[in-house]
Amino acid sequence: MTTYAHQFSTPIGELFIAVNGEGALLRLLFAGERERDLLWAGLRPPIEWNADRCAHVVQQLNEYFRHERRCFDLKIELQGTEFQKRVWSELLRIPFGETISYRQLADRLGKPAATRAVGRANATNPISLVVPCHRVIGADGSLTGFGGGIDVKRSLLQHEGALRELF
Repeated sequence: MTTYAHQFSTPIGELFIAVNGEGALLRLLFAGERERDLLWAGLRPPIEWNADRCAHVVQQLNEYFRHERRCFDLKIELQGTEFQKRVWSELLRIPFGETISYRQLADRLGKPAATRAVGRANATNPISLVVPCHRVIGADGSLTGFGGGIDVKRSLLQHEGALRELF
């Protein structure tokens, strides 16, 4: 089955998208060098650049950035270890405009001592934004670690109205 990819501009920078032949989102990553390697890692060839096959993802992201969408309605296919998938599934339960700490995320998983492992899984999230890793913050309320950078994380949390609860 062919994987389809597209790169497009958003208010937070260039993003890479990859979907499978059924339109399920496989990757949504910032268009940096590190992310370019992650984009291709584990994807089934052949990979074809095709904006039309990714248009449904672009449409929902554009709606999000225009404040017309708070929840994504996309089929996603998470590829990772069972632990990573558990972390990413829990991220999907964080509502728009809210944040939790890495420690709270570990507690939700029933693994209170696994804060670092949770942080690592969060950092390897292959579907940024849609699987909202940007909503996870430090226990002290600090904005820590994010593939797009702290300024982008701050921008996304401001966009969602989540920063007022932090400060």
